[in-house]
Amino acid sequence: MKRRNFLAGLGPLAAVPVISFGSTSGLAADNRQYIEWLKYTLPTGSNKGRVENYYQEAAIPALNKMGIQNVGVFNVMYGPNNPSLYVMIPHNHVETLMSYQEQLLDDSDYMKAAKDFLESDISNPAYVRVERGLMRAFAGMPQVESPKSSKGESRILELRIYESHNYLKGQKKIDMFNNAGEIKIFRETGLTPVFFGETIFGQLMPNLTYMVAFKDMAERDQSWDVFRVSPGWAAIKDLAEYKDTVSNITDIIMRPARCSQI
Repeated sequence: MKRRNFLAGLGPLAAVPVISFGSTSGLAADNRQYIEWLKYTLPTGSNKGRVENYYQEAAIPALNKMGIQNVGVFNVMYGPNNPSLYVMIPHNHVETLMSYQEQLLDDSDYMKAAKDFLESDISNPAYVRVERGLMRAFAGMPQVESPKSSKGESRILELRIYESHNYLKGQKKIDMFNNAGEIKIFRETGLTPVFFGETIFGQLMPNLTYMVAFKDMAERDQSWDVFRVSPGWAAIKDLAEYKDTVSNITDIIMRPARCSQI
Protein backbone atom coordinates (compact mmCIF):
# COMPACT_ATOMS: atom_id res chain seq x y z
CA MET A 1 0.00 0.00 0.00
CA LYS A 2 1.34 3.45 -0.89
CA ARG A 3 2.40 5.43 2.18
CA ARG A 4 0.47 8.58 1.20
CA ASN A 5 -2.75 6.63 0.65
CA PHE A 6 -2.29 4.63 3.82
CA LEU A 7 -1.64 7.73 5.92
CA ALA A 8 -5.18 8.99 5.45
CA GLY A 9 -6.61 6.00 7.33
CA LEU A 10 -4.46 6.02 10.42
CA GLY A 11 -6.70 7.93 12.84
CA PRO A 12 -4.26 9.36 15.41
CA LEU A 13 -1.44 8.97 12.93
CA ALA A 14 -3.18 11.07 10.28
CA ALA A 15 -1.40 14.19 9.13
CA VAL A 16 -1.20 17.01 11.66
CA PRO A 17 -2.68 20.32 10.46
CA VAL A 18 -0.06 22.84 9.39
CA ILE A 19 0.66 25.21 12.27
CA SER A 20 2.88 28.26 12.23
CA PHE A 21 4.85 28.97 15.39
CA GLY A 22 6.97 31.70 13.85
CA SER A 23 10.24 29.80 13.62
CA THR A 24 10.47 26.21 12.37
CA SER A 25 14.15 25.83 13.12
CA GLY A 26 13.61 23.47 16.04
CA LEU A 27 13.41 24.34 19.68
CA ALA A 28 12.97 27.99 20.54
CA ALA A 29 15.70 29.81 22.44
CA ASP A 30 13.89 28.98 25.70
CA ASN A 31 13.89 25.22 24.86
CA ARG A 32 10.14 24.86 25.35
CA GLN A 33 8.75 21.57 24.16
CA TYR A 34 5.50 21.00 22.30
CA ILE A 35 3.31 18.48 24.10
CA GLU A 36 0.94 16.38 22.03
CA TRP A 37 -2.03 15.09 24.03
CA LEU A 38 -4.35 12.30 22.86
CA LYS A 39 -7.49 10.86 24.42
CA TYR A 40 -8.68 7.51 23.09
CA THR A 41 -12.26 6.44 23.72
CA LEU A 42 -12.02 2.68 24.02
CA PRO A 43 -14.39 -0.15 23.18
CA THR A 44 -15.62 -2.27 26.04
CA GLY A 45 -14.83 -5.92 26.66
CA SER A 46 -11.77 -7.77 25.45
CA ASN A 47 -10.74 -5.02 23.01
CA LYS A 48 -10.19 -2.48 25.77
CA GLY A 49 -6.44 -3.13 26.00
CA ARG A 50 -5.51 -3.01 22.33
CA VAL A 51 -4.45 0.65 22.26
CA GLU A 52 -2.25 0.18 25.32
CA ASN A 53 -0.70 -2.92 23.70
CA TYR A 54 -0.05 -0.88 20.57
CA TYR A 55 1.91 1.75 22.50
CA GLN A 56 3.86 -0.85 24.44
CA GLU A 57 4.79 -3.07 21.52
CA ALA A 58 4.95 -0.68 18.57
CA ALA A 59 4.61 3.07 19.10
CA ILE A 60 6.86 3.74 22.09
CA PRO A 61 9.83 1.67 20.83
CA ALA A 62 9.58 3.39 17.45
CA LEU A 63 9.21 6.88 18.96
CA ASN A 64 12.17 6.28 21.27
CA LYS A 65 14.22 5.18 18.27
CA MET A 66 13.45 8.57 16.71
CA GLY A 67 14.66 10.33 19.87
CA ILE A 68 11.20 11.09 21.29
CA GLN A 69 11.42 10.26 25.00
CA ASN A 70 9.16 10.42 28.08
CA VAL A 71 6.05 9.17 26.29
CA GLY A 72 3.25 8.94 28.85
CA VAL A 73 0.34 6.48 28.70
CA PHE A 74 -2.33 6.79 31.39
CA ASN A 75 -5.46 5.00 32.57
CA VAL A 76 -8.17 6.94 34.39
CA MET A 77 -8.59 6.16 38.08
CA TYR A 78 -11.02 8.97 39.02
CA GLY A 79 -12.56 11.16 36.36
CA PRO A 80 -14.60 10.63 33.17
CA ASN A 81 -16.30 7.26 33.44
CA ASN A 82 -16.22 6.22 29.78
CA PRO A 83 -13.44 3.74 28.94
CA SER A 84 -10.48 5.83 27.85
CA LEU A 85 -6.71 5.98 27.57
CA TYR A 86 -4.63 9.18 27.56
CA VAL A 87 -1.29 9.55 25.78
CA MET A 88 1.30 12.33 26.02
CA ILE A 89 4.04 12.72 23.40
CA PRO A 90 6.65 15.48 23.97
CA HIS A 91 8.34 16.97 20.90
CA ASN A 92 11.61 18.87 20.98
CA HIS A 93 11.24 20.20 17.46
CA VAL A 94 8.42 21.46 15.30
CA GLU A 95 9.78 19.37 12.44
CA THR A 96 9.41 16.20 14.52
CA LEU A 97 5.84 17.07 15.41
CA MET A 98 4.99 17.58 11.75
CA SER A 99 6.76 14.54 10.33
CA TYR A 100 6.94 11.72 12.86
CA GLN A 101 3.78 9.99 11.59
CA GLU A 102 5.30 9.47 8.16
CA GLN A 103 8.58 8.35 9.71
CA LEU A 104 6.68 5.65 11.59
CA LEU A 105 5.35 4.29 8.31
CA ASP A 106 8.91 3.94 7.02
CA ASP A 107 9.90 1.80 10.04
CA SER A 108 9.43 -1.86 9.12
CA ASP A 109 9.68 -3.03 12.74
CA TYR A 110 6.97 -0.58 13.74
CA MET A 111 4.70 -1.61 10.86
CA LYS A 112 4.98 -5.25 11.83
CA ALA A 113 4.38 -4.63 15.54
CA ALA A 114 1.49 -2.20 14.89
CA LYS A 115 -0.39 -4.44 12.44
CA ASP A 116 -3.27 -5.30 14.82
CA PHE A 117 -3.83 -1.63 15.61
CA LEU A 118 -3.42 -0.18 12.14
CA GLU A 119 -5.45 -2.79 10.30
CA SER A 120 -8.30 -3.30 12.78
CA ASP A 121 -11.64 -4.13 11.17
CA ILE A 122 -14.63 -1.77 11.33
CA SER A 123 -16.56 -4.47 13.19
CA ASN A 124 -13.72 -4.97 15.67
CA PRO A 125 -12.02 -1.57 16.17
CA ALA A 126 -9.00 -0.94 18.38
CA TYR A 127 -10.60 2.30 19.59
CA VAL A 128 -13.86 4.18 19.10
CA ARG A 129 -12.57 7.76 18.71
CA VAL A 130 -9.44 9.75 19.38
CA GLU A 131 -9.27 13.43 20.36
CA ARG A 132 -6.05 15.30 19.81
CA GLY A 133 -4.62 18.52 21.17
CA LEU A 134 -1.33 20.38 21.36
CA MET A 135 0.26 22.35 24.18
CA ARG A 136 3.36 24.52 24.48
CA ALA A 137 5.37 23.97 27.65
CA PHE A 138 5.66 26.90 30.05
CA ALA A 139 8.84 28.97 30.07
CA GLY A 140 9.12 28.20 33.79
CA MET A 141 9.22 24.46 33.08
CA PRO A 142 10.19 24.07 29.43
CA GLN A 143 10.66 20.28 29.37
CA VAL A 144 8.52 17.32 30.40
CA GLU A 145 10.03 15.66 33.48
CA SER A 146 9.70 12.00 34.44
CA PRO A 147 9.39 11.81 38.27
CA LYS A 148 11.77 8.93 38.96
CA SER A 149 11.30 9.15 42.73
CA SER A 150 7.62 8.26 42.57
CA LYS A 151 7.79 4.91 40.80
CA GLY A 152 5.65 2.11 42.20
CA GLU A 153 2.38 0.24 41.81
CA SER A 154 0.42 2.78 43.88
CA ARG A 155 1.82 5.78 41.95
CA ILE A 156 -0.74 8.26 40.66
CA LEU A 157 -0.70 11.24 38.35
CA GLU A 158 -3.10 14.15 38.64
CA LEU A 159 -4.10 16.06 35.52
CA ARG A 160 -5.63 19.49 36.07
CA ILE A 161 -7.11 21.72 33.37
CA TYR A 162 -7.60 25.38 34.26
CA GLU A 163 -10.01 27.15 31.92
CA SER A 164 -10.21 30.94 31.72
CA HIS A 165 -13.11 33.05 30.52
CA ASN A 166 -10.91 35.01 28.13
CA TYR A 167 -7.43 34.89 26.65
CA LEU A 168 -5.95 37.72 28.72
CA LYS A 169 -7.00 36.12 32.02
CA GLY A 170 -5.56 32.84 30.83
CA GLN A 171 -2.25 34.54 30.15
CA LYS A 172 -2.28 36.09 33.63
CA LYS A 173 -2.70 32.64 35.21
CA ILE A 174 0.25 31.39 33.16
CA ASP A 175 2.22 34.41 34.40
CA MET A 176 1.34 33.40 37.96
CA PHE A 177 3.08 30.07 37.40
CA ASN A 178 6.02 31.42 35.40
CA ASN A 179 6.83 34.72 37.12
CA ALA A 180 5.08 34.82 40.50
CA GLY A 181 6.73 31.62 41.69
CA GLU A 182 3.84 29.15 41.68
CA ILE A 183 5.90 26.40 40.01
CA LYS A 184 8.58 26.83 42.67
CA ILE A 185 5.93 26.65 45.40
CA PHE A 186 4.67 23.40 43.87
CA ARG A 187 8.10 21.84 44.10
CA GLU A 188 8.69 23.09 47.65
CA THR A 189 5.41 21.65 48.95
CA GLY A 190 5.64 18.16 47.45
CA LEU A 191 3.66 18.74 44.25
CA THR A 192 6.05 17.11 41.78
CA PRO A 193 5.29 18.48 38.30
CA VAL A 194 5.51 16.44 35.12
CA PHE A 195 4.60 19.31 32.79
CA PHE A 196 2.83 22.64 32.51
CA GLY A 197 1.37 23.47 29.11
CA GLU A 198 -0.66 26.18 27.41
CA THR A 199 -3.17 24.64 25.01
CA ILE A 200 -2.52 25.82 21.45
CA PHE A 201 -5.38 23.84 20.00
CA GLY A 202 -7.80 21.42 21.61
CA GLN A 203 -10.89 21.50 23.77
CA LEU A 204 -11.99 23.88 26.57
CA MET A 205 -9.92 26.80 25.33
CA PRO A 206 -8.43 29.00 26.56
CA ASN A 207 -6.81 26.75 29.12
CA LEU A 208 -3.60 25.67 30.73
CA THR A 209 -3.04 22.05 31.66
CA TYR A 210 -0.58 20.50 34.05
CA MET A 211 0.27 17.14 35.58
CA VAL A 212 1.71 16.36 39.01
CA ALA A 213 2.92 13.00 40.33
CA PHE A 214 2.56 11.30 43.72
CA LYS A 215 3.52 7.95 45.15
CA ASP A 216 -0.08 7.38 46.29
CA MET A 217 -3.35 9.15 47.14
CA ALA A 218 -2.25 9.78 50.72
CA GLU A 219 0.79 11.74 49.54
CA ARG A 220 -1.42 13.61 47.08
CA ASP A 221 -3.81 14.77 49.80
CA GLN A 222 -0.99 15.70 52.17
CA SER A 223 0.92 17.67 49.53
CA TRP A 224 -2.11 19.73 48.53
CA ASP A 225 -2.79 20.47 52.21
CA VAL A 226 0.80 21.70 52.61
CA PHE A 227 0.51 23.83 49.46
CA ARG A 228 -2.73 25.52 50.56
CA VAL A 229 -1.21 26.82 53.83
CA SER A 230 2.29 27.55 52.53
CA PRO A 231 3.64 31.10 52.94
CA GLY A 232 4.54 31.24 49.27
CA TRP A 233 0.98 30.53 48.13
CA ALA A 234 -0.46 32.90 50.74
CA ALA A 235 1.73 35.69 49.33
CA ILE A 236 0.39 35.46 45.78
CA LYS A 237 -3.07 33.85 45.80
CA ASP A 238 -5.01 37.04 46.59
CA LEU A 239 -3.05 39.49 44.46
CA ALA A 240 -5.44 41.66 42.47
CA GLU A 241 -3.68 41.02 39.16
CA TYR A 242 -4.48 37.30 39.41
CA LYS A 243 -8.13 37.65 40.41
CA ASP A 244 -10.67 35.70 38.33
CA THR A 245 -8.06 34.07 36.13
CA VAL A 246 -9.61 30.58 36.39
CA SER A 247 -13.26 29.99 35.49
CA ASN A 248 -13.38 26.17 35.72
CA ILE A 249 -11.13 23.31 36.83
CA THR A 250 -11.17 19.73 35.53
CA ASP A 251 -9.38 17.23 37.78
CA ILE A 252 -8.51 13.69 36.66
CA ILE A 253 -6.59 11.13 38.71
CA MET A 254 -4.67 8.64 36.58
CA ARG A 255 -2.44 5.63 36.91
CA PRO A 256 0.43 5.07 34.47
CA ALA A 257 -0.01 2.17 32.07
CA ARG A 258 2.58 -0.57 32.24
CA CYS A 259 4.34 0.86 29.18
CA SER A 260 4.31 4.50 30.32
CA GLN A 261 7.65 6.29 30.55
CA ILE A 262 6.17 8.80 32.99
